[in-house]
Amino acid sequence: MPTSRATGGDRVPPHPDIRAIDLQQVLEALVDPVRRQIVAELYAAGEDLACGAIALPVSKSTATHHFHVLRDAGLIRQHYAGTSRMNSLRGEEFDARFPGLLLAVVTAHGRDGRGTDAGERGE
Repeated sequence: MPTSRATGGDRVPPHPDIRAIDLQQVLEALVDPVRRQIVAELYAAGEDLACGAIALPVSKSTATHHFHVLRDAGLIRQHYAGTSRMNSLRGEEFDARFPGLLLAVVTAHGRDGRGTDAGERGE
């Protein structure tokens, strides 16, 4: 029987290589306002956030789906800290692959009244 569960080694879901991320998949992930909210809140936080720390207008199972889509599109990284699944935006990696895209999405999200204006972060 594997012992990695005790160390948490198998509790890190797979993440796509940044070089393999497809722009079409990213844009499809970002078309949903709930997923844009998650990205905007992670961007504003500048640190890892637990799934439950982001107040979303959807059920827990639907929120899980949204986090999964963002992870599969390469926008976020997830890992466990105790029993909490933590999320971080792959900002630097993503900006190297698609310069300016995250800032544009987060800024537009803030301007449409659904989130905080990313421009206030000075980025």
